[in-house]
Amino acid sequence: MCGIVGYVGDKQAVPILVEGLKRLEYRGYDSAGIAILENGTLYLDKTVGKIANLETKIRGKKFAATTGIAHTRWATHGIPNDINAHPHMDSNGRLAVVHNGIIENYRGLKRFLEKRGHQFRSDTDTEIISHLIEEYYNGDLVEAVRTAMSQVTGTYGIAVVSLDDPDVIVVARHGSPLVLGMGEGEVFVASDVSAMLGHTKHVVYLEDREIAKVAIDGFEISTIDNVPVSRELEEISWDLDMIEKGGYPHFMLKEIFEQPTTVHNALRGRLNFDEKTARLNGLNLQFDELRHIRRIIITACGTSWHAALIGEYLIEEYARIPVEVEYASEFRYRSPIINDGTILFAISQSGETADTLAALREAKRKGATVLGICNVVGSTIARETDGGVYIHAGPEIGVASTKAFTSQITVLSLISILLARMRYMSADEGGRLIEALSNVPSQIEEILKHDADIKKIAEKYYTADNFLYLGRGLNFPVALEGALKLKEISYIHAEGYPAAEMKHGPIALIDDKMPAVVIAIKDGVYEKVISNIEEIKARSGRVIALATEGDDRISSLVDDVIYMPRCIPFVSPLLNSIPLQLLAYHMAVLRECSVDQPRNLAKSVTVE
Repeated sequence: MCGIVGYVGDKQAVPILVEGLKRLEYRGYDSAGIAILENGTLYLDKTVGKIANLETKIRGKKFAATTGIAHTRWATHGIPNDINAHPHMDSNGRLAVVHNGIIENYRGLKRFLEKRGHQFRSDTDTEIISHLIEEYYNGDLVEAVRTAMSQVTGTYGIAVVSLDDPDVIVVARHGSPLVLGMGEGEVFVASDVSAMLGHTKHVVYLEDREIAKVAIDGFEISTIDNVPVSRELEEISWDLDMIEKGGYPHFMLKEIFEQPTTVHNALRGRLNFDEKTARLNGLNLQFDELRHIRRIIITACGTSWHAALIGEYLIEEYARIPVEVEYASEFRYRSPIINDGTILFAISQSGETADTLAALREAKRKGATVLGICNVVGSTIARETDGGVYIHAGPEIGVASTKAFTSQITVLSLISILLARMRYMSADEGGRLIEALSNVPSQIEEILKHDADIKKIAEKYYTADNFLYLGRGLNFPVALEGALKLKEISYIHAEGYPAAEMKHGPIALIDDKMPAVVIAIKDGVYEKVISNIEEIKARSGRVIALATEGDDRISSLVDDVIYMPRCIPFVSPLLNSIPLQLLAYHMAVLRECSVDQPRNLAKSVTVE
């Protein structure tokens, strides 16, 4: 949520900063701004809207500056406009700040500063940081930042430049990610490594309550309490082409079509065909610890929460361990019960989701073993958990998650097999499940071949204002996720329900203007779902069905059918998610929506 870029080096800073902002635009696109130090002047320019607007505003201006910071905003305090855009300056125009996060006590700090004579221009919480640093500045920028941020309650990732230290950027972090990248005679600052790919792969992640002084020859890290910190450089495994569109019109479509590869990557080296089980060494738990798990809590937000629900079905069905799925945003506020033998899994694509981080910290305080399922190596969740599993989906740029979701389901499927084989599951059954998982990448490839057919269905329905998504058992969470995808990117109102619950309320909405997407594959509840379809048709509803290949009966009952490869129920959520992603994508394109950057959303939600 929001993107920060900074550069100190021997090259012109502006092109590097703008390029970095473009790579971070999926993190925020309400406004953008830049601040550079040049010839004893602090030059600042910012504008509402996307980064292209900022490019237009600075086009034709010649800059030679080699130090600067930049920001792309997702609004929290103050509407998106030029004044509220970052960077924000102090009273004298001698320093500038960019900030990700929320300053919870900014009103009290603002009153204190106003009494000291400071005047504010914007409606943001961020502006108080620049004035607070100004208030405490006494010739040492690092110490001024240290003192200022010790007064702050909330979350922040900040970068500061000052005319009094023209070749320095000071950064600080608490709860909002910051990473430093080391090049040859240059240092990069960013809230996400994607901003510096193409320049360096050697990085250091700041931890909470740390400050760094960044200069052309390197950086010095210390805690907010002024304790020096030594940290080794890490190497990023992602490549630049992984964050390019690669010929696709949108990142979302590219990422949908990457799923045969990303699911395969999540499985690679983790299927033990000899023992008919899964291999997940990253959990860092001994055999006896795994066998004596009494209860599992899975906490997540948004799409990851839907993956968690699928994990609940899988683990309870196959491993027979009680599972509770918790909204991370609610978990720490309801005094959760943590007993001996409780394991908590925290799921987050970015590994930085603020609510999920707060939930895992609460669980750790109460004595739970906490494990992570995330995508980003070196992320905060990866560092703070006792162990976990990377999903290996690669960078996901589209704000609406696709490949990360299916990779999360893949990992949860592996966890369910691992735990089940330690308890009750026979080798034959374990072998059947891992064989089914190994076939999923090729089955996804088959589904993707029907993209054009799914687009034709979208052309029939994209003008609808409301949709209903129905599924049962393992595929109820898939229905929830399908509805969420449609809402996120096409702005069509959609709700997901267990199919049997339709008659307990939602059926009142059914008419010829409200299509229903029904997951009606051949499984143990197939006949029940068929009955639900007939209830919809009896009320003039239109039905799009996901059905098993070879099901000739269903075509006579519904308006449109998307046929799915035959599979066992265990892997059906992985397959059934794909056409629902494509359906949402094509409807959004037909409605001329911003597919990769839907309004009001950001990729990594690092504020509460």
